[in-house]
Amino acid sequence: MEVTADEQLLQEAQANLTQLQRELETLEIQQLLTQPCDQKGAFLTITAGIGDVDAEDWAFILLKLYHRWALNHNYRPDVVAESDGDIAGIKYAVLEITGHYAYGCLKSEIGTHQLQRLSPFGADKNLKTSLASVEVSPILDESCDFDISQKDLEITLARAKGNVNRTKTWAQVVHLPTGITVFCDSDRSQMENKAKALAILKSKLWALMQAQGVNQISAIQPRQMKSLSNKLIREYILHPNTKVKDLRTLVQTTAVAEVLDGGIDLFIKAYLQQEHQTTVPSQ
Repeated sequence: MEVTADEQLLQEAQANLTQLQRELETLEIQQLLTQPCDQKGAFLTITAGIGDVDAEDWAFILLKLYHRWALNHNYRPDVVAESDGDIAGIKYAVLEITGHYAYGCLKSEIGTHQLQRLSPFGADKNLKTSLASVEVSPILDESCDFDISQKDLEITLARAKGNVNRTKTWAQVVHLPTGITVFCDSDRSQMENKAKALAILKSKLWALMQAQGVNQISAIQPRQMKSLSNKLIREYILHPNTKVKDLRTLVQTTAVAEVLDGGIDLFIKAYLQQEHQTTVPSQ
């Protein structure tokens, strides 16, 4: 079936209108981003519920969601760490999203995301509730760089075993006082993986200092480290009805497929508007 010139022009006009609407939505969101580091890129960490194949599959779905969201906004998404699930999905992954305002937007995603669906695993197809947590911290530059005492670090590097043509290059960094652990295996160079792991660790420590209102790493209170990522913030329901509901703003949509394809700007905007209203003093 041939497309006429008029139909082609209509399709182009609709595509241009969609793009303009997306750009307007982005500008409206950026107007709400006035906090320090809002304009920076972001490290986004996804962790599946422990010992749950459905949760590991859910974590992988979330990874694809944020990867698609980043591409839709012309950001550069790179998976810098990933641990495969036992059967499917992932146990853990870190997505580095490079671009202006990525952190400001994605800080709205910090928390636990809950999926309800008929399990695709097993013959009984039971209704299953799965959890995955999301942490977000900014990509720091030299202006907000800081040193971490070497005595507080435990750095483990992979050692080559057997076939030298398959040398492992992963690096793991543990901050002993807080217990924060970062694993990185995306680069071919072990030193690059070590540097990336340290960068992610600094980012997480910075976010923790901001959350506790302190200016030094040594002032962090490990006993008060209850992560914001443990708070349930959003439900994704695929059965018996389909909807996605944000539990903080109460914004919801039945367009689940669009949300899972990265269409989360409605939730981001609503969260930032709510936060803006609570921080702006009344006249």
